[in-house]
Amino acid sequence: MKKRVIVSVVAAVLALSALTGCGGKKEDGVITVAASATPHAEILEQVKPILEEQGYTLEVTVFNDYVQPNQVVESGEYDANYFQHIPYLDSFNEEQGTHLVNAGGIHYEPFGIYPGTKASLSDIAEGDTIAVPNDTTNEARALLLLQDNGILTLKDGVGLEATVRDIEENPYNVEIQELEAAQVPRVKDEVAFMVLNGNYAMEAGFSVAKDAVAYELSDSEAAKTYVNVIAVKEGNENNEGIKALVAALKSDTIKEYINNTYDGGVIPFTE
Repeated sequence: MKKRVIVSVVAAVLALSALTGCGGKKEDGVITVAASATPHAEILEQVKPILEEQGYTLEVTVFNDYVQPNQVVESGEYDANYFQHIPYLDSFNEEQGTHLVNAGGIHYEPFGIYPGTKASLSDIAEGDTIAVPNDTTNEARALLLLQDNGILTLKDGVGLEATVRDIEENPYNVEIQELEAAQVPRVKDEVAFMVLNGNYAMEAGFSVAKDAVAYELSDSEAAKTYVNVIAVKEGNENNEGIKALVAALKSDTIKEYINNTYDGGVIPFTE
């Protein structure tokens, strides 16, 4: 008698799991995605109607950290996540022993050169000071952006590991002021220009589209490297639901939403 009760309870639990999606057992046609709130979950909300027309239900859960979204995809509890760029994904896999892969690049958040005491790069003069973030990745992106706009030239091949020591030509003899990223906007009145990453620019009240005198283009090395991706467990990248999700995120409808909503702070990624 007791055995029959136990079997009945187990069967009920398994049936409930199949209905609710617990333990990675999800209904057919349901795509579960773990995401950061802004802009990732906001963008995913716009994707829901597109996927509904194709017979898919998109379920989005917001996470406030950068660890759990990868863990729940690795475990199979979620189908995908949308919050990270490729260098972080690669680093996480190496450190945590996970097996996550890029299923598609969706957007990037561009670095911009913003005016300080000068309003145009054409006004740059001998000895001007330009403030940049001092952490390795962000400083390299800042220097590459300055190079792309003719302010300086870096040694060949340094790429996204560049530091001020890799400046080979400095025709204006600009002084590069290295600061913690959050501090860069605070020296606006003391430097000719500032180079800011997207989130700190927005926090400081700057609009990439309206305020930046130059910003990373979609075909830049940094944009290609730091594109935010849909990540899945290895082997699931060709799943029909994942392919539909990526296609929807890269659709003209979503590109238009991104361009109209984030004022240049988020830009659709073009392969």
